Amino acid sequence: MQASRLVSQYADMILRISYQYLKQTCDAEDICQSVFEKYLTANLRFQSPEHEKAWIIRTTINACKDHLKSAFFRRTAPLEEAEAIAAAPVQVPDTDLLAAMKRLPRNYRISIYLYYYEGYSAREIGTMLGKNEATINQYLSRGRRKLRTYLTEED
Repeated sequence: MQASRLVSQYADMILRISYQYLKQTCDAEDICQSVFEKYLTANLRFQSPEHEKAWIIRTTINACKDHLKSAFFRRTAPLEEAEAIAAAPVQVPDTDLLAAMKRLPRNYRISIYLYYYEGYSAREIGTMLGKNEATINQYLSRGRRKLRTYLTEED
């Protein structure tokens, strides 16, 4: 019962945050599974649903950072480099916005996602990421500016 509630409530959010960090669906799915495993085995008590959601987001971000620091990640080549050897890949249609988001620096991507898709304020995002509110506002401003540039380039 608890696991199905978690999956229905948080799986999409965890996958989206992980994808913004890792830029690969398979890695994002692994992070999602590890976050759920950590939640279910930790026997945690939360003060409110907002506290639980913040814990999930913080744990997801930390898991992504750990993955990026891991020796496995640093020593593996992206699948795109093996594309010439492998069979023709299935093309997943990218929206212009998603393609532009992929081009943004990580701090801009994560800040924009949390602000626009999860509805957090700059202050709340700053707390989650360990940054000042002014820094997050700067990430949002610069990220929007870069997105606008990327999207107008494609037109």
